[in-house]
Amino acid sequence: MVNPSNPLIVQSDKSVLLEVDNPLYEDARDSLARFAELVKSPEYVHTYRVTPLSLWNAAAMGMIPKEVIAALEEFAKYPIPGNISREIVDYMSRYGQISLYKEDLDLLLICEDEDLAEELWANKKITEFIIDRVDEVTFRVEESKRGFIKHALIEIGHPVEDIAGYTEGDHLPFEMRPTTLEGKPWHLRAYQEDSVAIFHAGGSKTGGSGVIVLPCGAGKTMVGIGVMHRLQTSTLILAPNVIAVRQWIQELLDKTTLTPEDIGEYTGNTKDVRPVTIATYQILTWRKSRSAEFKHFKIFEARNWGLIIYDEVHILPAPVFRATAVIQATRRLGLTATLVREDGKEEDVFSLIGPKRFDMPWKLLEDQGWIATAICYEIRLDLPDDMRRTYAVAPDRKKYRIAAENIDKIKIIKEIIAHHKKDNILVIGMYLDQLQLIAEQVDAPLITGKTHNDVRQQLYAAFREGEEKILIVSKVANFALDLPDANVAIQVSGTFGSRQEEAQRLGRILRPKTDGSIARFYSLVTKDTRDMDFGAKRQLFLTEQGYQYVIASADEKIWEQEPETFLN
Repeated sequence: MVNPSNPLIVQSDKSVLLEVDNPLYEDARDSLARFAELVKSPEYVHTYRVTPLSLWNAAAMGMIPKEVIAALEEFAKYPIPGNISREIVDYMSRYGQISLYKEDLDLLLICEDEDLAEELWANKKITEFIIDRVDEVTFRVEESKRGFIKHALIEIGHPVEDIAGYTEGDHLPFEMRPTTLEGKPWHLRAYQEDSVAIFHAGGSKTGGSGVIVLPCGAGKTMVGIGVMHRLQTSTLILAPNVIAVRQWIQELLDKTTLTPEDIGEYTGNTKDVRPVTIATYQILTWRKSRSAEFKHFKIFEARNWGLIIYDEVHILPAPVFRATAVIQATRRLGLTATLVREDGKEEDVFSLIGPKRFDMPWKLLEDQGWIATAICYEIRLDLPDDMRRTYAVAPDRKKYRIAAENIDKIKIIKEIIAHHKKDNILVIGMYLDQLQLIAEQVDAPLITGKTHNDVRQQLYAAFREGEEKILIVSKVANFALDLPDANVAIQVSGTFGSRQEEAQRLGRILRPKTDGSIARFYSLVTKDTRDMDFGAKRQLFLTEQGYQYVIASADEKIWEQEPETFLN
């Protein structure tokens, strides 16, 4: 039954409008997150869109069309347009219409009916991966083309349910420790256990590939370890940087009975291939020239891997996607805080890594105490008079940097730091000249991509121990930075409105605080410039996750107000 007091308006163009100032807002938002994508989120009405990919992910997580339609009807003000219900049924029913099976030594592509098989048989992009036609609805596919045909099919609107199974890999027995090396009790949390079980699917062919979406600080590494323990097989882990590699090694040794001899590091400095090997995306994509081969791709064949874990899967480089297309017989686990890719290649993740298998709302984890309560502020300041003319006549590609490097941001940074002198603060930015100046002005160490890994680890350790209260960090801090006591972040510049970057930066301060304090995330933006435009794009992610987002001018000194004032 529709109800005028409900918060949703479902429109025939597959957009869904959600009223923020409505008692059912949070329930409706959490329901929509399962099968729709957030498009924009200004103050009063948020816009979602129901897309083929969002519906296929919902289908892969076990939702059926009736559930999606019922969820829309539950919160809709007005009747749902008839075409929307039909398209939900149509798109969701496509998941499972085409399946990949293994029969003896043959890899078979099986269609639900002959008409669909004829459509594929007439498509040259599909037939180039087919050996022959077995019968009216079945094709024999080259084993090595398993990923390529899945990718080609999703590009023409037909997701493949891959139940061809996986190689077991070399056996690797180990146990989870009941206590860490420091003697602290440890076990997987309930939602981590759930995500492991859903991915594994009892060892059946319906499991074994896909993406687990959890916020930074919620223990994605623990989920990876849980999957490894469930499978007991040789594992290759791909990580965004050397610091992340070392953190994986540390956690594996701390939480499992694996020994240093079982674990290898494969980076620019060290290249050990062992039963568990952790490599960086950077080393895998290194080559002498653009025309040269990726010499480190041999790691995919170096052992009989039974599992490949893609840490921060949303940043997966294109060459690694191509390599992944070849190794579809290996179980694949993607871990991320957000499936948003700035290049729009979410469909590649779906077809080559697997569909979304588990997604836990950030606010729900916050309510349960697993991640810190956070409040986000956008502080808007004017461009100084002497910079306005420079900005006005600058070409578009330079305008953002001029606005982002607004010199008046340093004064605001100093005031925020002075107010938070007892807190642990990260100042995060994109432009090295700006960060160097900030580091000098606030007398704090600077960490950039040029900072040696040993020095980075020393500074991170000093921050964790309380010897350093402030760190100035570049984009190197976007990924795999474990600083559990950081509770204030000040963002001064970013990557052109990147939502995935916003997720990572907020995640730096989301680990639960021992004193239960609230984390604060400040973004400094220059008013009426490209800086503010890109800030609005980044805000999308924060609002999508349900965070309170407060906008204020610099002279309001919002950092001096109690955060409880703004929390719902």
